Amino acid sequence: MTEQTRLAVDVGGTFTDFALDAGGQRRTLKLLTTPDEPEKAVIDGMTRVLAEAGIDIGNVDTFVHGTTLATNAVLERRGAETALIATKGFRDIIDIGTEGRYDQYDLALKRPEPLVTRRRRLTVPERIDARGNCVLDLDEQAVRDVGQQLLEDGVTSVAVSFLHSYVNPKHEIRCREILAEVAPEIAVSLSHEICPEIREYERTSTTIANAYVQPLISSYLARLDSWLKNAGFRGFFCLMTSSGGLCSVDSARRFPVRLVESGPAGGAIFASLVARKSDESQAIAFDMGGTTAKISLLSDFEAHMARDFEVDRAARFLKGSGLPIRIPVIEMIEIGAGGGSIASMDDLQRLRVGPRSASSVPGPVCYDRGGTEPTVTDADAVIGLIDPETFSGGAVKLDIDKARRAMKERIGDPMNLEASAAAHGVYEVVCENMASAARVHAVERGATLEKFTMIAFGGAAPLHAARVAEKIGIERVIIPANAGVGSAIGFLAAPLAFQATRSHHVILDDGDFSRASAILKEMGTEIRALIEPGADGRPLTEKRLAYMRYLGQGHEIPVEVPLGDLTGESRGAMRAAYEEAYKALYKRTIPDARIEILAWSVTISTVPEKQQAIAKVRPGQERVSKVMHTIYDGHKNAETMMPFHLRGDLEPSDIIRGPALIGETETTIFVPATFDASIDNLGSIVLQRKPN
Repeated sequence: MTEQTRLAVDVGGTFTDFALDAGGQRRTLKLLTTPDEPEKAVIDGMTRVLAEAGIDIGNVDTFVHGTTLATNAVLERRGAETALIATKGFRDIIDIGTEGRYDQYDLALKRPEPLVTRRRRLTVPERIDARGNCVLDLDEQAVRDVGQQLLEDGVTSVAVSFLHSYVNPKHEIRCREILAEVAPEIAVSLSHEICPEIREYERTSTTIANAYVQPLISSYLARLDSWLKNAGFRGFFCLMTSSGGLCSVDSARRFPVRLVESGPAGGAIFASLVARKSDESQAIAFDMGGTTAKISLLSDFEAHMARDFEVDRAARFLKGSGLPIRIPVIEMIEIGAGGGSIASMDDLQRLRVGPRSASSVPGPVCYDRGGTEPTVTDADAVIGLIDPETFSGGAVKLDIDKARRAMKERIGDPMNLEASAAAHGVYEVVCENMASAARVHAVERGATLEKFTMIAFGGAAPLHAARVAEKIGIERVIIPANAGVGSAIGFLAAPLAFQATRSHHVILDDGDFSRASAILKEMGTEIRALIEPGADGRPLTEKRLAYMRYLGQGHEIPVEVPLGDLTGESRGAMRAAYEEAYKALYKRTIPDARIEILAWSVTISTVPEKQQAIAKVRPGQERVSKVMHTIYDGHKNAETMMPFHLRGDLEPSDIIRGPALIGETETTIFVPATFDASIDNLGSIVLQRKPN
């Protein structure tokens, strides 16, 4: 079998990253994102990296794309003019929510603004009960009237979420047919296709989010797909999903909400690869880019999966303060702490960093592209942690003097500090923000971070990883080769996969499994139709889950169930599997308690390549550099000199004593005085805390 040529692109809020694997060689590239026309940077970068490799685009077998466009559209409220059509009497479900308060003692509680204003939440008479029986027929004339009103209001996308449509979707299907007659130009998202599960608020919120970003994502992908075909691309064009799998362009255009966390998902896959090759079964993936920082935990070399997450949280670390999105997703915590995060003084003259970002336009002040507000990247540059000669391979020229002036005026003067001291304050605050996020995520998972190894990647992470590790008590940090484009490399390793979930209630002890078996078969058939065209004959693997709980509990846990038809004989094995999973989480079970199943899930994917642990550090000689670099040491309030190395000059036998800087095309690695660095057989830089 000949080796495939694979190209991956990760469109971030600040940088667009490229990774090309061809002929056993890997090439990478970073360009500033073009937010108004994202495809411009994508096309430019693809053209450049393929030209450097001497490869025609027609010889690329697979093109994998991940993007934060959907996320940013939600956060910045740049989505479509969207409406909601709901069952009569359920207009305000997204305001009522679960009636929970994420902070019960906050009298001025704030929630994120809904993506659909109340004026555009419309209802029609219809009713399906919880068993799927029709109680009230759909009022088709009311749907026609609503469709006409949507046209008059300039709505371009609509979410349809009827009560209990996950059991019987016929009214939603008929609603779409009528809207196609009355308003064919309006995009329609149906809740039974987007999120066919119980919990009305989460299902409606997810469907609205899909409708909100669908016109933007669909038109972008259509333009990019058209350019690829005209340029001669004949391979498979696929998109990264939030669950860590790949899907086709058609699937992505139908379900763009599944792309919301696609970039971070690629980073988690990259971290999993590094963890397995480095034989680090417990690791924390630390991905810090230009706009955000993402933190996720790996156990047994794999990232944890979740069924839902939140976007646009009103309170950074408080669950329940954001808009719920119920899709398969790699579990992580994300905060506005990237290289482009803006530093400012609040009303109480306290230093704050993020969540606002300078992005790529205008960008940090030191980029000299019109930015006036100091950012984390400016702070790093003023301190001296960034080498202007190697930064971004020379593609972005840095103006350190401009950054210094902005830091002094905006941060230093209000605090009566010099620019370097102010920059050190920004550095410390952003590191503490990320350390706090890691602590919160670890507590939610019941993990002890001191036992974990940090795997740091993303353009800004290697500058901050050691300090964050110090704050949370981690002794070992791995910075892989090509860390600056880690998510894009993760795309190349991702399997083609799709997951579907449907609600169907069964009591384990005496329920009928015939309908559940039929649902599992139906989902399997639908998924195979989606991914087989792109699998290109590769073998597929199927995994089934049942979401189970003790009768009457509030939340369920996933339990793997066997392939094939489920029968009465399956009950014993399913109970044993549930109790084992429950005990692993809660250290006990409830004897003889009845168990219920609320939902069923099927995941089908191509079989990923097996990775072997090969990254052993060999003892060697200390690498000494005659090149010295001046940085500001905030703890001593003085400038100091430290050795500067080029990563390309280092070999697996080398040891670098901290403090030191290691420069490369995509990022800079800071080795503080409390760490020593060594190079392993993968080319990763391994930072180990010095004994006290």
